[in-house]
Amino acid sequence: MALPTRPPAPDAAAHERLYRTLRQQVMHGELAPGVALTLRGIARQFGVSMTPAREAARRLVAEGALTMSSSGRLSTPELSPERVEELAAVRAMLEPEMAARALPRAHFALIERLTAINAQNTEAALRQDAVAYVRTNLEFHRALYLRAQTPAMLALTETVWLQLGPTMRAVYARLNRREPPTHHRMILAALRAGDEPGLRLAVRTDVTQGLRHLAG
Repeated sequence: MALPTRPPAPDAAAHERLYRTLRQQVMHGELAPGVALTLRGIARQFGVSMTPAREAARRLVAEGALTMSSSGRLSTPELSPERVEELAAVRAMLEPEMAARALPRAHFALIERLTAINAQNTEAALRQDAVAYVRTNLEFHRALYLRAQTPAMLALTETVWLQLGPTMRAVYARLNRREPPTHHRMILAALRAGDEPGLRLAVRTDVTQGLRHLAG
């Protein structure tokens, strides 16, 4: 006999929504590095009780999206150059591999979608909208890596993106970048040509050169 199912508790649903919203804000650089947060402030801003705010914060701290001091103070990460270089090395290992695994499934529709996302990235650069720039840059990469069908690698990569998000926003805003990453065009060209070595090189160079600004 099938057991009756119960709807999720209201706090559980609120926690999940809050977690996903905060996670996206951090990843896309909507919050600057070192921004202080409080559980009470989070709960008030999103209209939830303290329990879902506490649970969402706990998960985000575990992922490195937020840091917690010994006194319990929450803040967005402030990364040292050494930490940025370490995270860049992780991206340089994982992302070319995912791109290569996505290549056999990179059909015309995907390339067209990536081209459209890159156009949005260009518009964000021209507007000097650092948050939109970071968001569309990550959307470009994520759309490609989803075709790799490697959920464990993508989850690890997104954890790295989470830790880098506030710093990427701050640095790109300071650089006043007005053009999209040139290596996105190389990635698209390699996808069209079915060129795996060229694709690996383009992705690796895109990741390492972009993060060089963060470590500088």
